[in-house]
Amino acid sequence: MAEVKKNILTRAGLDKYEKELNELTNVKRLEVAEKIKIAREQGDLSENAEYDAAKEEQREIEARIQELEKLLKNAEIVSEDEVTLDKVSVGCSVSLHDDVFDEDVTFHIVGSSEANSLLDKISNESPVGAGLIGHEVGETVVIETMAGEMKYTILGIQRAQ
Repeated sequence: MAEVKKNILTRAGLDKYEKELNELTNVKRLEVAEKIKIAREQGDLSENAEYDAAKEEQREIEARIQELEKLLKNAEIVSEDEVTLDKVSVGCSVSLHDDVFDEDVTFHIVGSSEANSLLDKISNESPVGAGLIGHEVGETVVIETMAGEMKYTILGIQRAQ
């Protein structure tokens, strides 16, 4: 039997997903059930666009609830106390000098389910995230990405905010 993949989450990520699950199960489910009830009261369901839309919304909510429950069931939480600042690890922010583009950048290393490049949150499974993990301040790391070779010098490691 295949081993179930653990979903690495920071405490903030866990809180976010638990809040979303709570909202979906305790608020959105009830709202969509009411929409379905109102649409049913309008009569013929075969040509009732409001009923169809409400049922589709219900399917989407239930699918997301299942996805969140699975994610949380297999979650492995990275505690801030466990994050060491001597090496890059999940749960830390790492300040880098991008030697290719000659600019400073900061990335937050998170589990794959929390990754969001617009917020500079990169997955520990991405080429850059995986390439940085385990390295120390002062080291220069060369990482092969789909966009080509990247070269970073680690300037600092902090606890993620």
